[in-house]
Amino acid sequence: MRPSLLLTASILLLAVFCAQSLMAMSDQQYLQAMAGMHMHDAPVASPAAMHKPARPVHGTEVVYATVNGKPVHAYLSEPANSKGPLPGIIVIHEWWGLNDNIRSMADQLAAEGYAALAVDLYAGHVATTPEAAQALMKGVLADTSAAADNLRQAYAYLHDTEHAARIGVIGWCFGGGWSLQTALMLPDKIDATVMYYGRPVDDVAALSKLKMPLMGFFGEQDKGITVQDVQAFQKALRAAQVDAEIHEYPHAGHAFANPSGENYRPAAATDAWKRTLAFFARYLKGA
Repeated sequence: MRPSLLLTASILLLAVFCAQSLMAMSDQQYLQAMAGMHMHDAPVASPAAMHKPARPVHGTEVVYATVNGKPVHAYLSEPANSKGPLPGIIVIHEWWGLNDNIRSMADQLAAEGYAALAVDLYAGHVATTPEAAQALMKGVLADTSAAADNLRQAYAYLHDTEHAARIGVIGWCFGGGWSLQTALMLPDKIDATVMYYGRPVDDVAALSKLKMPLMGFFGEQDKGITVQDVQAFQKALRAAQVDAEIHEYPHAGHAFANPSGENYRPAAATDAWKRTLAFFARYLKGA
């Protein structure tokens, strides 16, 4: 298919998918909607990834899991010269993969006093184009049990190896959805969940298992995760009696706070990050 025809087809697909609830979509439809939202995007560093850590940190590559018989590498960042166990945070990348922009966010979290483990759901691959990101995300959706196993082992690494007494999880976009899924997989173990415009869930029975507080950020101009999707998510969270705080920003669209990409909106992203740090400080450090 010629590029112009492919672009037209993507626009039409996005328009069709936006007419229905994201939560009612199949995985394939969700993948196509994501492709539509990022069709003009690129994994350039956004201002979110350009902030320097508030204090010196030490980052290193670690093997934290074995999935399908292969070792999985992550980026672990901690405050420099830290002594004693720290609260841990599982950091889940956008659909671009574990790139330097995600490592920067792990460094920023580490500077706040955490052991930040930036995981890899793409088996060492990183996308530089929307087409490559779509293919990598498709691979994860084709084997979600492997991704779930990956994230369970990420928790175990922070708990057993880093001896973190409290552990949170955060993700953006594709990673935001997996942040919620990690909480649903480990409802009695995760202590705080932050999701940035990830795929929501409106299954009250599933959400009722959550024991930890949850904070979510969404953009009212998001063409994929619509205001109606967010409202349905909020309604389900209330019915499930989850301690949840959801923020919607009126002048922001999808990926407005992504470490990678060209959809950054400074006012919304800055406010969301300030709230994120305060949320983790409260529930992971008792501040």
